[in-house]
Amino acid sequence: MEKIVECVPNFSEGKDQQIIDAIVAEVAATKGVKLLGVDPDKDYNRTVVTFVGEPRAVVQAAFAATKKAAQLIDMTKQKGEHPRLGATDVVPFVPVSGVTMEECVQLAHQYGQRVGQELGIPVYLYEEAATVPQRRNLAKVRKGEYEGLAEKLKDAQWKPDYGPTAFNAKSGGIIAGARVFLIAYNVNLDTNDVQIAQTIAQSIRESGRILKDEKGQIVRDEMGKAKRIPGTLKAVKAMGVFLEEHDITQVSINLVNYEVTPPHVAFEEVKKESAKLGVRVTGSEIVGLTPLEALLLAARHYLSSQGRSVDLAERELVAVAVDYLGLSQLQIFDADQKIIEFQIGAV
Repeated sequence: MEKIVECVPNFSEGKDQQIIDAIVAEVAATKGVKLLGVDPDKDYNRTVVTFVGEPRAVVQAAFAATKKAAQLIDMTKQKGEHPRLGATDVVPFVPVSGVTMEECVQLAHQYGQRVGQELGIPVYLYEEAATVPQRRNLAKVRKGEYEGLAEKLKDAQWKPDYGPTAFNAKSGGIIAGARVFLIAYNVNLDTNDVQIAQTIAQSIRESGRILKDEKGQIVRDEMGKAKRIPGTLKAVKAMGVFLEEHDITQVSINLVNYEVTPPHVAFEEVKKESAKLGVRVTGSEIVGLTPLEALLLAARHYLSSQGRSVDLAERELVAVAVDYLGLSQLQIFDADQKIIEFQIGAV
């Protein structure tokens, strides 16, 4: 395939395997795409599906999966740890090879228009596809989540880019867009106190935390806007999450530009902040796929810091990164399944 686009739709179902399988089957059945990964999470009640292909085929696969999710997922009954706006929550299009970001923006528009017209689901465009600045940030578009969407749709400033302004109770809303490669990266803590995880998340994420005075009151500027203390890492979003299945918490991180903040930098920063709170980092995990370079950067960092040679084969370097980052703590890290270049045969 000369032109390769990645799509990583997130669906608000992580428990019912039959529903997950039915959604994934729509992707697998689409000619011109290759299914790369399916990552369900019961605590988040969310499944991340990753596939690549030619632009037109990728849009078709995304639409088919969205249609199936609309049929099978009822948001009036859905609960989970992860923020979400609808049955199909977010659908990013990512340029991989021979494709520009502008082309991916157009794919997001094509997808959104079709979903709005044929499925009657409100669609907001975010990141590079955002039609207004306030919609670039995914968290801002998702604010209020599904439960607040009915009221949001009444606000003229939040009129959907595509689809009806009427509330679709069963399916909610969808956020589609175009972005650079994002790594969903979670760091595991040896505590079940989610407040500790949340405190660490606020310390490292770029947006930081709201400033409060000694009485616990929010400090505001002359315009009445809450002041914030910036976090320590750029291009990072994070929140604290409790994993009931493992009785631990995670600092759940989105590395929105791994070239700015790669996984090993985030991992070490969480370790530093955890130590301040008397908590230990036990490992981490990558949800979905990762570029090979992100793990090579980690391996070279750890080897160099110990005065060891970095002149190793790529798969040996990957093994080093997996070991130091504890990527197999919760489940075995399969490089052939988790690294995008290994999946699509680029190496």
